[in-house]
Amino acid sequence: MDPILETLSEDFWNARLAADPLGASLLGDHRYDTELPDPSAEGQAGHAGRLRTLLERADSFDDATLPVADRVNLATLRFELRSDIEALDSAEAEYTVAPTFRSPHAELLESIPNLTLSSPADAEALLVRYGKVAGYLAQAEQRLLDGVAAGRTPPAQAVTATIRQLDEYLARPLADDPLLTPTPPAAWDEAAGSAWRSRLQERLTDTVRPALQRYRDRLRTDILVAARPPEHSGVTWLPDGSQIYARAIRQYTSLDLAPEQLHQLGSDAVAGLADEYRELGSQVLGTGDLRAIFDRLRNDPELRFSTSEEVRATAEQALRRAQDHVPSWFGRLPQADCRVREMAPHEVKDGTIAYYYAPADDGSRPGTYYINTWAPQTRPRFEAEALAFHESVPGHHLQLAMAQELDGVPDFRRHAGINAYVEGWALYVERLSDEMGLYSGDSDRLGMLSFDSWRACRLVVDTGLHHLGWSRDQAIAYMSDNSPLALNNVANEVDRYISWPGQALGYKVGQIEIRRLREHAERTLGGDFDLPAFHDEVLGHGAVPLGVLGELVDRWVADQLTGQPPTPQ
Repeated sequence: MDPILETLSEDFWNARLAADPLGASLLGDHRYDTELPDPSAEGQAGHAGRLRTLLERADSFDDATLPVADRVNLATLRFELRSDIEALDSAEAEYTVAPTFRSPHAELLESIPNLTLSSPADAEALLVRYGKVAGYLAQAEQRLLDGVAAGRTPPAQAVTATIRQLDEYLARPLADDPLLTPTPPAAWDEAAGSAWRSRLQERLTDTVRPALQRYRDRLRTDILVAARPPEHSGVTWLPDGSQIYARAIRQYTSLDLAPEQLHQLGSDAVAGLADEYRELGSQVLGTGDLRAIFDRLRNDPELRFSTSEEVRATAEQALRRAQDHVPSWFGRLPQADCRVREMAPHEVKDGTIAYYYAPADDGSRPGTYYINTWAPQTRPRFEAEALAFHESVPGHHLQLAMAQELDGVPDFRRHAGINAYVEGWALYVERLSDEMGLYSGDSDRLGMLSFDSWRACRLVVDTGLHHLGWSRDQAIAYMSDNSPLALNNVANEVDRYISWPGQALGYKVGQIEIRRLREHAERTLGGDFDLPAFHDEVLGHGAVPLGVLGELVDRWVADQLTGQPPTPQ
């Protein structure tokens, strides 16, 4: 690797970790274990300035003089830098409140329970970190107040849900607090571990919980009264909403796409699934009527789980079955293991149906597929396998863990989370799992269709909310009419899109592009096409922008045609 580019890549990675100390700790990088993010206007402006300086250095390279591998590094670095800068330019801290993901309190409640304290220093650092929670949340409150003053406010539904979540969290006994989840280092004896846990409880009682209470009260008294009503849920209703959404589209699709183009792409994809529903519906449900199929899938209690244990057991069985099959479909597999865990009580009511945490870089934590087992009677059996394949193997775990284990690429690329690639791959493998014979039966294949229509609906709903100005009710109605998703999931999903503009676009856009590249390779190579080798090429570089992925696959196809070894990377 070019030494100047290598230094630049390291500088970017260090700047990103310093700005995201919780993320650094989750990866096993302990340099920032005592720190929390700085959401203040001054702190984020300083970070944006550092990133702009790095981008100037990146833009000074003459790409034509670099080998292929360095051109990939540079193109991915430029994309990551521009995405981070544009997110800061959108001042998301001024109008982002949500019960899960991106909100400051959620970063604490979701990240810290996943920390592994391997040494006494790790344990002591957590005490220091808890001592800084009050300042962290005070900065976050001030940014929201700045947003109110500028007319840039969060959606009311998200604020209300966050207040409810914090009320439930604060009402829980201290012994059940998820922030007590980290365990003392194994090297400590029982007395040392007990003494440390007592100090941790004191920090929670004296500092953390009061700070979360103040944050909750600020949301209630000052933010909710100014929040956007459900009729104005999208960012298009903010003073600079069109610029915010244009940046989000670039960040989350890695492409320059117009919202109208995405809206039409989603509408076409929704319509294109109708014949598959009719065919499978006739076989499984005895009807080819689309309305009747959706109604049965949504309302038939026989198609729902009965217990939380069943939800988890199905996820574990699907993961094991996929792990048994993948060696025939991929040339390379990750070394890191994947486990299934139930989501914590504080996040289940307003949370998504599942999510995935990548392994820690230091080997202290395997990849983890978190499944929402709350209210099992609302959770469809027929979607459980598609969900497992998406979140674990051959989806997120296979891709993200494999990327972390790549040799010879910069750290920022091993851990890149480029949305359209990461989520596009996970959606692609829901269909691939059908080719692999992983689904237990035709009813589970209906779940594959349900999830595909869900992601197609996202293109319509996200652009509807954030570009066309749809209300929350309009978005819920569209998803209800055009997918068989359970109504509680529809409402939670729409609220997620409202609070996270653009992120939902990457799934279908990425899936379509990966599928296009595969079909191009199949047509060009004919009988010489090797699917495991194609998968290895797609996965062998980590997450990259879709344009870069297209160039890599095109080069791989050309190498196959000439019978030459792959171009050195």
